[in-house]
Amino acid sequence: MKAYLMALDQGTTSSRCILFDRTGTIVSVAQKELKQYYPRTGWVEHNPVEIWSTQMGVAREAMEQIGVGYPDIAAIGITNQRETTIVWDRNTGEPVCPAIVWQCRRTAELCDRLEIQGYGDMIFQKTGLRVDAYFSATKLQWILKHVEGARERAKRGELLFGTVDTWLIWKLTRGKVHATDYSNAARTMLYNITEKQWDTDILKLLDIPPELLPEVHDSSYIYGETDPSIFGGSIPIAGVAGDQQASLFGQLCYERGEMKNTYGTGGFLLMNVGKEPVFSKHGLLTTIAWGLNGQITYALEGSVFVAGAAVQWLRDEMGLISTAEESEQIASSVPDTNGVYLVPAFVGLGAPYWDPYARGILTGLTRGTNRSHIVRATLEALAYQTYDVVTLMEQEAGIDKVSCLKVDGGASANDFLMQFQADILQAEILRPQCIETTALGAAYLAGLGTGYYRNVEDIRGNWQKERSFVPKRSACQREELLRGWNHAVSQSMMPQRP
Repeated sequence: MKAYLMALDQGTTSSRCILFDRTGTIVSVAQKELKQYYPRTGWVEHNPVEIWSTQMGVAREAMEQIGVGYPDIAAIGITNQRETTIVWDRNTGEPVCPAIVWQCRRTAELCDRLEIQGYGDMIFQKTGLRVDAYFSATKLQWILKHVEGARERAKRGELLFGTVDTWLIWKLTRGKVHATDYSNAARTMLYNITEKQWDTDILKLLDIPPELLPEVHDSSYIYGETDPSIFGGSIPIAGVAGDQQASLFGQLCYERGEMKNTYGTGGFLLMNVGKEPVFSKHGLLTTIAWGLNGQITYALEGSVFVAGAAVQWLRDEMGLISTAEESEQIASSVPDTNGVYLVPAFVGLGAPYWDPYARGILTGLTRGTNRSHIVRATLEALAYQTYDVVTLMEQEAGIDKVSCLKVDGGASANDFLMQFQADILQAEILRPQCIETTALGAAYLAGLGTGYYRNVEDIRGNWQKERSFVPKRSACQREELLRGWNHAVSQSMMPQRP
C-alpha cells in the first residue's frame, strides 16, 4: 500500500500541504502566505493564479522534505476557504477577474434588496443559509453583471464557475474535471440541500446560467487524477470538503449530536445533526457536513464573530499582553475576574442575539480592577460566547445535553480557557494530539475514497486525546457567572441605534 495521504489546505491567508501517514500522523508540512487585495473599502480579492501557484509550490515542497514522489502518495484530499468565487474561461483557463473572497462585502446592497423583496425565507428553506454577501451566489451574480460580456459567454458555455476546491480540481486535472462536493456546493446559496441539486428558482432569480456550474459529488469520491505533468505521474483526487466541514470530519464527529469548535480569529461551531436537516429558528445555518457512500450528513453551524481576535486586541490595541500565549499565565494569576466582564461585540453580536449594533463593553470595573482581571475576562468571554451557541444548538436539534465538545484551532492550546469552557458548558472538553483537523479531515475523506481506509471504523483508532478537561465548578457558581455574563451582554446592546 502506498505510504501517504496528501492534504491540500487552501485557506484565506495561506496555502498549505500536509502529508499524513496511515495513523493520521503528520510527516511533512509546507506553507506559503497568500496575498490579500483590497481594491476598495469592504472589497477583498485573491489572485486565482496565485492560489494555484502557491498551492502547487507547497505540495512539491512537502514531498521534497521527506524525499517522496507521486508513487508514494495514495490520494489527494482538498479542503478550502469556503464561498470564495472564481470564474474562468473553459478553453484558456484564464480567470475573467480576481477571485471574490468570502469576506468581501461588495454585494451587501443586493442582499438587502433580496430580503426587502421577500426572498429571504425561500432561499433559507432551500439552502439553509441566510441571504448574505458572505456566500457565493451574489458574488457570481456580480461578476456576470460587471465583467464585460461575461453573462453572454456563460450562456454559451464558455465560462466556468467554482469555489476554490473546484478551481484546484480543474487545474490539477488540466481541465478534464469541473466538479465540487456537497459541502462546498451547500455554501454557495445556489444549492438545494434537500433536493441535492442546483436550485432552478434561485438561478433564475439571480440570472445565473446553469452552464457555469460544476457537477456535485460525494465528499469522498474519486474526482479524477492529477495530470502526469504536475507530479511526474497521476495521483487520484479522492476527497473534498470545505474547511469547517473537513474539521468536523477530522474530529471524528460522525454521530448525531457530536460537535466541534474551532477557536480561530472567530469561533466556528458545527454539530452533526444526522441524515435529516434541522432548520434553525434563531439564526443558525443549516449546511451539508459531507456526502459519504451516497448518503448526506447535515450539520448546524454557528459562528462566534470574535474569539482569538479578542486576544489579539489585548496584545495589539491595548498593550496588556506581549504574546497570545502569555494570556494563560496572566489569567491564572488571579482567582476570578473580580466581577469584570468583557463582551467583545466589536462587530456586533451573532447567535443567539443577532444584534449588528451591539458594541464591545468592559463592565464591572472598580478601583481594585487590574490588568490580570481584564485579561482573564477576555478569555472567559470566548467560553461564554461558545456556551451561548452550544445551548442554542442543543435546543434547535432537540438534544438534551452535549456531553463533550471537541476543540481545535490556536486558542484551544490555552489550558485556562479550556478548563473554564468545561466549567461553563458542564461538559468534557476534548483536545486531540493533532489539532490540524481540517487537513486531516480532507486526508481521511481521500483515504476512504481510494480504499486506503476500508471504512470510518478504520479511522476511529487514529484519534488520540492530548488532554481532556472536565467540569470542576459547582452548579451554583456556574449560574452566578452566567447571570453576570447575560447582564453584561444586555448592556452591550443598550446603545442608541442609528
